[in-house]
Amino acid sequence: MTEFDRMRQGLPFNTLDAELRQRRENARLACARFNAHPSKGNLRHITRLFAEHDAVVIEPGFQCDYGSQIHLGVGCYINFNCVFLDAADIHIGDKVLFGPGVHLYTVDHPRAAQARASGECLAKPIRIGHRVWIGGGAKILPGVTIGDDAIIAANAVVRHDISAGERFYG
Repeated sequence: MTEFDRMRQGLPFNTLDAELRQRRENARLACARFNAHPSKGNLRHITRLFAEHDAVVIEPGFQCDYGSQIHLGVGCYINFNCVFLDAADIHIGDKVLFGPGVHLYTVDHPRAAQARASGECLAKPIRIGHRVWIGGGAKILPGVTIGDDAIIAANAVVRHDISAGERFYG
């Protein structure tokens, strides 16, 4: 089983693996092409990485780890300088609005220094429902689910699940 397979299955994986480094490099290059010259034509460099997308708007400054675990619903708006670290699946519903500088982190590192130094990681999926609004600078941590119609305040750090319709101020 490859480290990519382990990552996709939610098992501990080694982020220093050559295949994973190459996949991250490919995603960085695709993001760089779009970010250097943002246009609908250059947006394809990013969206071709995604597992799924439909009628999305992505502003420049977007970064992702792999792209292949990103599932975007219809009509999502991703504002400037957002970061999606997608070692696990990121599922985003329809009509979700991301403020500038929102970060989604699926990957986590061991607490023991020696394990961290070895490159060991674990990733947990993030799920965001339909019509969610996430304010600028918010951070969503591994394993979090946000229900439909929720609002996440600017600069909030979301460490736990948020119910449908809930307003979270962090």
